[in-house]
Amino acid sequence: MKYIFKIPLFLIFLIYCSTINAETLFDSINSAYLKNSKLNAERAGTKAAKEEKRESISEFLPSVTISGYVSEQENTNPGNDTSYEPSEQSIVIEQKVFQGFSGVANLKKKKYGQDIANFKLKKVEQEILLEAAKAHADLLLNTKKVNINLINIDLLERQVETDQNRLEKGEINLTDLAQSEASLSGARAKLITAQNDLITSKANYEKIIGKKPPQNIKEIKEIKLNLPESLAAADSISISENPDLQISLLEFQQSKLDIIIAGSDISPSATISYKVAEQDDFSSTIKERTQKTVTATATWPLFSGGSNIFNLRKTKELKNQKQLLFEDSKKETQTNVANAWSGYQSSKSVLDSIRSQVKAAEIANEGITLEYESGSSRTTLEIIQSRTILLESRINLATSERNFLISQFSLLSSIGRLTAKQLGLKK
Repeated sequence: MKYIFKIPLFLIFLIYCSTINAETLFDSINSAYLKNSKLNAERAGTKAAKEEKRESISEFLPSVTISGYVSEQENTNPGNDTSYEPSEQSIVIEQKVFQGFSGVANLKKKKYGQDIANFKLKKVEQEILLEAAKAHADLLLNTKKVNINLINIDLLERQVETDQNRLEKGEINLTDLAQSEASLSGARAKLITAQNDLITSKANYEKIIGKKPPQNIKEIKEIKLNLPESLAAADSISISENPDLQISLLEFQQSKLDIIIAGSDISPSATISYKVAEQDDFSSTIKERTQKTVTATATWPLFSGGSNIFNLRKTKELKNQKQLLFEDSKKETQTNVANAWSGYQSSKSVLDSIRSQVKAAEIANEGITLEYESGSSRTTLEIIQSRTILLESRINLATSERNFLISQFSLLSSIGRLTAKQLGLKK
């Protein structure tokens, strides 16, 4: 007897261990956040933008140049041949004093460029996290579909076996048995489709998450996300946090600075330089000398073939373009937020309805099955229809749970809050 009790306990232990080691939704999302190659490439681009900003600061710093030369000079005169080896070592320090405000404008533009890079990183991060959530949810959904279809096949196999026995007893006719066998064949075809979908979802999971699909995937019972309480709240958040909208705004700000930078091509500029040069063996009378020179230079390009004027006009038109794109981005963001909010609300209502449908279908199927097996007036067609409704309702429930989950992530993405920080991911 003790061995009989040990076997169930061992099975319970295995189930418990598999549940503990099962991959959770946030395990998958965190893995994609750390390992996805597209996201890592965007992180590298953000670092490059930081270096561009530092490079722009060099416009305000002096330049220092060290140079030198050595030469040989021979002077041939009748009765007076002389030769020299003049050499010079010098250092030049040059500082830009004024450059038509282009330096300040370029520094601000590079700062905006760094902000754009950060928002582009945020955009890619949101895309990857949303794709990761979909990959995990699709893997779970297709796993459920395979399991539901397996259960359905098991029930239909039992029904076919029961109908064969009933046919031998004369309780049903050959048509009833054929209906059961046809349903079983159809169920096997659906299982093949579900298994193919599962293979596809596993491949997509590996691509997005960056690792092999888990053997055990944990059921998503309930997740807590910081969702907006209303559509108005979602709109308000998106204005300041949606990456697409912020990128278009910053690009518009950059286009304004481009006008200042282009205007510097027709503005005066000034530089000052200081040079110290030490010369040796300069001539027959000068063996060594030190020169110190301070030079102030001012330039004003009056005409350069018109290219500077044309470039200024072009930047003004580009500014108008960026302004129109910014206005369009605001409208598009507002539309996307409204669609995401609507999708979230509708998927929630659909899920509640399908849960009620599944409960009703289970009660109906149980009653019809008992009546059928007891030899009542219930026909084979009725029980097949009952099980088909139950099968479809269970698959619809799994699909609706997946859609409701993704609608929450899509809503966060539309307002700009589907980030590692908001989800509490490990970095």
